[in-house]
Amino acid sequence: MRARYRISRRGCRGDKFYCVDTLSSKRTSLHTSDEDAAQQIVEAKNTAERQPVLNLQIAKAYLAGSDTGMRTRTWQDAVEALTAMKQGANKERWLRAAKDKAFAPLLPKVIIETHAELLLRVLQLGKVSTNVYLRRLHNFCLDMNWLPWPLIPKRQWPVVRFKDKRAITWEEHCRIIARENNFERRAFYQLAWHIGASQSDLAHLEASNVDWPNRIICFVRMKTRWRRQQPPQIRFGSEVEAILATLPRFGPLFPYLRAVRPGDRANEFRQRCVGLGIKGVTLHSYRYSWAERAKVGGYPERFAQLALGHNSKAVHRAYSKNAKVTLPPLEDYEKSAATAALIPLRLMAAVGS
Repeated sequence: MRARYRISRRGCRGDKFYCVDTLSSKRTSLHTSDEDAAQQIVEAKNTAERQPVLNLQIAKAYLAGSDTGMRTRTWQDAVEALTAMKQGANKERWLRAAKDKAFAPLLPKVIIETHAELLLRVLQLGKVSTNVYLRRLHNFCLDMNWLPWPLIPKRQWPVVRFKDKRAITWEEHCRIIARENNFERRAFYQLAWHIGASQSDLAHLEASNVDWPNRIICFVRMKTRWRRQQPPQIRFGSEVEAILATLPRFGPLFPYLRAVRPGDRANEFRQRCVGLGIKGVTLHSYRYSWAERAKVGGYPERFAQLALGHNSKAVHRAYSKNAKVTLPPLEDYEKSAATAALIPLRLMAAVGS
């Protein structure tokens, strides 16, 4: 292995010796005119430079015995392997994440030769999504034993801080409906307000999901369909009935929006909001609106979780955390409880007979 540093001397005899870096051609003084001392200093610098490289080569030799691709596997290979395991919208999100400019210096690097400083630089260059996907990629490489140890310990990862999300207000919803001239989109936004479904679930609703005799909407969420959960049966009222009556009785309820990509549906809604001067909301904000309305109205939390498809109470409470609830007087509850406890004896006898 070629030595990185070499000894050099300028001028006449008696001048000081210098150390020359063969990679950068930088020359630094050794602050000595003794040739033996200068030679020992340069040799020490070469040893310090050679030892980490030697250790890495030894480690590669051992690891190559169990994984032949360890020496050449890059982060780009890891991204491609991880993306190949995904399906549908999740796969599309990983394909977009791989195009993040912050990942550019990382992807061509060999995984086992990567230092933590490079990952920290990627985090500094990127945004919130960079933090999320880099963390997942790092954990994937650890699980696959492509990384012998974590480059960044779990506690040292920067905290993921998402932007605050808010619900669409009733006044904003009314303005959007009044401005929308397209019949199908207007019905789509109205139904989103009333049942709080995600945009993809709502766009893929079919007439067969509506049980008219029992006034029930039942559908399996696309996001959690692999869990084989029992889909909730959402009973609808007169307002939803009036909206459904204007939609097709057979096949898809929203044939155009069903064929549109989720990003395009979101972009169309954003354009409506920009035209009305409404900021800080997306199509997903309708789910926050439904959760907040359910909390203010005293709707049981377990029913609200079923309607929105939330398994976690923490997730559901994050959706409804901005709801402004006015607590009723405790004395009213006490009076109603006391009244409900008094059952006339005649009524009890009649029930028993």
